[in-house]
Amino acid sequence: MTVDATAPEEDGEAPRAGRRRLWWPAALAAALALALGVPALVASSTSASGSSAAAPADDSPEAGFARDMATHHQQAVDLSFVIRDRTGDESVRTLAFDIINTQANQRGMMMGWLDQWGLPQHSPAKPMVWMRMNHTYEAHDGSLMPGMATNAQLAKLRTLSGRDAEVSYLQLMLEHHKGGVEMAQGYVDLARNESEKRLAQSMVVGQTSEIQLITDMLQERGAAPGVPAP
Repeated sequence: MTVDATAPEEDGEAPRAGRRRLWWPAALAAALALALGVPALVASSTSASGSSAAAPADDSPEAGFARDMATHHQQAVDLSFVIRDRTGDESVRTLAFDIINTQANQRGMMMGWLDQWGLPQHSPAKPMVWMRMNHTYEAHDGSLMPGMATNAQLAKLRTLSGRDAEVSYLQLMLEHHKGGVEMAQGYVDLARNESEKRLAQSMVVGQTSEIQLITDMLQERGAAPGVPAP
C-alpha cells in the first residue's frame, strides 16, 4: 500500500508548530534493522567453537514474545492506516507513518526469526503466558493483550474524521504503546537471545518516547489520556 506524505491539511487547519517529525529516518532505520537482523541472529546463535546453539523451544520466551509482539504490532499498523485516511493533520499523519514503517519492519523480523527457528507463527497458548508473571488479562472483543483496542473501538474510529478521529487514535495508541512497553520489558528481563533482546530494548525506548509525544498531542487538542468509548 502506498502512503502519501503530502496530503493537504483537513478543512484548512494549519499544522501545529513543533510537532513535525520526519518519518523517513525511522523507515530507513527499520529497513536497515530488518536487513541486519537475520545475520545478527545467526551470529548470536553460534558459539565461539563454531557449533550452532539449539533453536528456542516452542514454549520459550523467545518464541512467545516474537508471536505476541507481532500480533500487537499488527494492530498498531492497522490503526495507523485507518487514521491516515481519516485526517489531514500533518503531525498525526507523520506519527502514523512512523508507526507503520517501524512496527511493520519489526514484525517482519520477528516472523523471520520464528521461521528460522522452525517454529509456527501462531500458538494455541494464551498470550503472554511466556512472561511467567500470572498475567490475568482476559481477551475480549478482539483485544487479545493489554493495550490492544477492541473491535468496537476500531469500528468507531473508522466512522470518525478530523479532530475526533485524531483524539480517538491518539488515545488508542497511547494505551497500545503502554501495553507494548510492558511486554517488551517483560522479554528483556527474561531474554536469552541477544538479537531479540536488543530489538525489545529498542521498542521500550522508542515507544516510551512516543508515549510522551502522544500525551502532548492530546493536550494540544484539549483531550486527556484515556480509553475512548466504543
